[in-house]
Amino acid sequence: MSNPCLSGGAIEIFLQPRIPAPRVLVVGTTPVAQALVSLGSGVGMAVELTDGESAAPRVDDAALIVASHGKAEEAALESALRAGVPYVALVASGTRGAAVLESLDVDPVQRSRVFTPAGLQLGARTPGEIALSILAQLIQERSTSRRPATAAPATAAEVQPTAIDPVCGMSVAAADSSIHLEHNGVTVYFCSPGCRAAFRKDPEHYDLTP
Repeated sequence: MSNPCLSGGAIEIFLQPRIPAPRVLVVGTTPVAQALVSLGSGVGMAVELTDGESAAPRVDDAALIVASHGKAEEAALESALRAGVPYVALVASGTRGAAVLESLDVDPVQRSRVFTPAGLQLGARTPGEIALSILAQLIQERSTSRRPATAAPATAAEVQPTAIDPVCGMSVAAADSSIHLEHNGVTVYFCSPGCRAAFRKDPEHYDLTP
C-alpha cells in the first residue's frame, strides 16, 4: 500500500484483544439464579449453573453467587473463598445471611469478603431486579479492582520536553537519543531518518518558529 509520508513509511497498528468472557458460577436453580443466567450473557459474562456439592470454583473465576435458598450454601462459599474468587455473594436476607456466615469454617477475614445480602441496594423486588442488582455490584467490584493506584504528579524535572518535527509535524522527545541535527545554532528534532533527510535537502523550506 502506497504511503506518501516523508517519515519513511512508519505505520501505527491498533489491536483489539478478544478476551474470553469471565466465568461466573451460580449455585442453585431458583428464579434469581435463572435470571442471572439470562442477564449475565448480556453484560459479557459466561454464567454457569451448578449445585453446592458440585461447585468447583477456580482462582480465575470472576464470581461465585449462591442463590440456592438454603441448599448446600456453606460448602460452595467456603470453596470459593479458599480458591480466592474475587467476588463471592450469597442471596439471603440480612438475618439469614449473617447466620450462614457465622457457620462458615473460614477465618474472619475471608468471611468478611462475602457480599450478603447480595447486590446493590436498588430496592429490587423481582428475581430479574435482584439479578440486575447483583450483576451491577459485580461489575462495580471488578472495576474497582482494575483501577490503578493514583500516581504522584510528575515534577518539573520528570517531565520529558518535546519538539515538533518541522517536516511532518509529529511531536518527538527533545532528547539526545532522538534523531536530530544542528541548523543555524538550533537543534532540530525528527521522528525518522526520512524526515531528517528531507530537511537537509531544503532546510529553508521548513518553518523553525517555536
